[in-house]
Amino acid sequence: MKRSVLIPLAAAMMFASAAHAERGSDGELKILYWQAPSILNPFLSGGTKDIHASSLIIEPLAHYDTDGNLVPTLAEEIPTVGNGGVSADLRTITWKLKQGVVWSDGSPFTAHDVVFTADYCLHPEGGCNAAERFQDVESVEALDDHTVKITFGVAKPFPYGPFVGSEVPVFQKAQYQDCMGAKAPECTEQNFGTIGTGPFKVREFRPNDVVLYEMNENYRIPGKPHFSSVLLKGGGDAVSAARAVLETGEFDYAWNLQVEPEILSTMESAGKGEVLSAFGTSVERLMVQLTNPDKTLGDKRATYQNGNNPHPFLSDPAVRRALSMAIDRQILVDAGYGPAGRVTCNVLPAPAIYASKANDWCKTQNIEGANKLLDDAGWEHGSDGVRAKDGVRLSILYQTSTNSVRQGTQALIKQMWQEIGVETELRNISASVFFGGDQSSPDTFQKFFADIEMYTNNFNGTDPENYMLRWTCDKMPSPETQWIGQNMPRYCSAQYDELASELSQTAELKDRARIAKQMNDMLIDYGAMIPLIHRGGVAARANSLGGGAYPNVWDATPWNIQDWHRK
Repeated sequence: MKRSVLIPLAAAMMFASAAHAERGSDGELKILYWQAPSILNPFLSGGTKDIHASSLIIEPLAHYDTDGNLVPTLAEEIPTVGNGGVSADLRTITWKLKQGVVWSDGSPFTAHDVVFTADYCLHPEGGCNAAERFQDVESVEALDDHTVKITFGVAKPFPYGPFVGSEVPVFQKAQYQDCMGAKAPECTEQNFGTIGTGPFKVREFRPNDVVLYEMNENYRIPGKPHFSSVLLKGGGDAVSAARAVLETGEFDYAWNLQVEPEILSTMESAGKGEVLSAFGTSVERLMVQLTNPDKTLGDKRATYQNGNNPHPFLSDPAVRRALSMAIDRQILVDAGYGPAGRVTCNVLPAPAIYASKANDWCKTQNIEGANKLLDDAGWEHGSDGVRAKDGVRLSILYQTSTNSVRQGTQALIKQMWQEIGVETELRNISASVFFGGDQSSPDTFQKFFADIEMYTNNFNGTDPENYMLRWTCDKMPSPETQWIGQNMPRYCSAQYDELASELSQTAELKDRARIAKQMNDMLIDYGAMIPLIHRGGVAARANSLGGGAYPNVWDATPWNIQDWHRK
C-alpha cells in the first residue's frame, strides 16, 4: 500500500477556492461506509459511522484538521489565554461565534443554540454519548447572540472538550427543544432529519442503508460545497467497498477498509484509485465483560449493580491476564493488517508522549505462562479439554461486527485460547446494528450481552483527557442511561476516578502524560480491556477526487466535505 502525500490544509483550501467558483458544480459525490449509519444524532450513538454521517449536516464550534490542529468552524477563532478567550485562572472559555450564519432552514444560528445543546446533553434523564466532553462544566451561558461563555468548576488546562470535534456538534434549539432527557430517543423525525449549519442537508435517510444529502443553499461559504449532492451508502462489507472505488469506479470514496493488505494491493493495481492510510489513536481491542450478561437476570443483565453482579469467571484476574498472554498479536497484524497495523499493548497508543512501555509483556505470546497462571488459580482441565472451577466452565461468547478481517482475527484468537483450555463461541453482528443507536436491539456493543467483544475506538484531537474519562464509574451503559456510555467493561475504580479528576486539573504536558499513562496502565493491568492492534485509518479514494478527501484520524473524515471536489 502506498500513502498519499497530504497537501497542507491552507494550500489545499486555496487551491479548491481558486479552481471552483460555482457552488454544486461537481454534481454528485458517492461515498461508501460499509458500516451503515443508523441515526443522525451523534449524541445518541457511540458509532463512528453515525458521527461521520452527521458531520455533513451539523457542526461544532471548532474541528481538528488532519494534522491534529484546532481550526475554527462556527467560531471566529480558537480561544486562548493569549487572545483573552481563556481566563487566566483557566476556569472559563469564551467563544465568539461567526456572524451571519444560518441554519439550513434559513433561521439564524445564535449562542442560544449552543447553550441549548449543552442542556440537551447534560439533562439528568438523558443518556448523552458525549457527556464526558462536558466534564467539570458548571454553566454554559449566552453573553449575547454571538458570544458563549463556558464556566468550569475547576481550572481546565485543556478547555476544548465542549463543542470541539464532530462528536460534540451544535443542535438547533427550535428543532430539538421538545426532545430533552428520556424523550430524546423517541424523536425519530429530528434524529433522522437533523437540521444543521453544515454544507449539506438531509434529503432522505433510510437507517442502516443510505443517506441522501442535498446541497445547503444557505451555507455560509461562497462557492461551496463543490458537490450538489452526496450519496452515503451503507451496508455490504469492507472488501466490496474497496472494490467499488479501486476496481469498478462506482464510488468516489470508501471509509474504514479493514481488508487484508494483499487484497487492497491487488485492487489498487487496477489504476482507478489509491489506498490511503494514516495513524492516529485507533486501537482494535477486546473489551472484557466484568458483569454478568446472563439473560435470566432480566433488567440486571450486564449491569454493575454497585459491584454486586460480577461475571462468573472474568471477575478472576488470573483468567483475564491469561487470555491476554495467550494472544500472538504479531500474527494478527500480519494476517489482517500488514503495514496498516502495529502491535500494541495500550488502549492509549498515541501521541508518543502518552504511550506507556509498562505493558510491553503483551508483545510476546506466553502460552506456558498463561497455562501456569490458570493452574495456580485452580482452573482445571475437564475431559473435553475445557477448564472449569466450582462448576463454572471457561466458555466465552466472543462477539464483534461482521467483517472478514475481524472474523479472521476471531478465528485465530479462538485457536490461541484453545491452547490454554478456554472454549470460545464466535458471533458476528452486522456493523450497522452492532454500532447502531437502536435502544431496543439486544445486539449493540453498548449493551454487550456477551463475555468478550472486539472493535476499534479512538478520540478526536491529540489530548486524551476526554477519552480516558470514558472508563470512570459514571460512564457505564445501563437502562438508566438509555444504554448510552463508553465504559463497556463496566469497570469501576475509585483510584481511576481520582486520576481522571487530577488529569482534568493538570496543566503541564509532562504531568498530563504521566497521569494518562497511569490510567492506561490501570486499565490494562486490571484486564478491563485487552489491546491488540494499533490501526491505521485506511480508505480508498478515486483518482478523480481531490480537495482534502483524506482520512482524518483526529476528527470525522468528512469534517471538510465542503472542500472536496473533482480534480
